[in-house]
Order: sequence, then structure tokens, then C-alpha cells
Amino acid sequence: MHRFKVEKMGCGGCAKSVTRAIQAVAPNARIEVNLGAKHVTVSDTAGSADRIAQAIAAAGFPAEPLLAAA
Repeated sequence: MHRFKVEKMGCGGCAKSVTRAIQAVAPNARIEVNLGAKHVTVSDTAGSADRIAQAIAAAGFPAEPLLAAA
């Protein structure tokens, strides 16, 4: 599981853009977006956190990796 803080994500359209960017590099991932906290959780994926963060950033939303909860 990978978690990211995405500060620039502020609306449903932003969340959809971030989701599409992640799906481009991790098509089988389960993606959960929390707009209030500006967090994205990516589960069930073999994609690397770096690749996912780069894809989110390329969509215009710089992403900061967060430590996964134990």
C-alpha cells in the first residue's frame, strides 16, 4: 500500500485526474481519495511509490509520500 499527500487536490475533478494518472501506471490498483485530508491511498498494486508519485506530479499534482500505517 502507498499513501500520498496531494496538497493541490481540491475538488472532484482533481481527484478524477489523480485517479486517472495512477491508473495509467497501476491499472489494477485500488485507489481511495480523501479530499478533506488531501490524501490518496493506492492498494493492491505492484507499482512502485516513485512511479505513482511521478505520474501524479505529471498530471499537475505534486505528491508527497506518507508512511503507511502499521
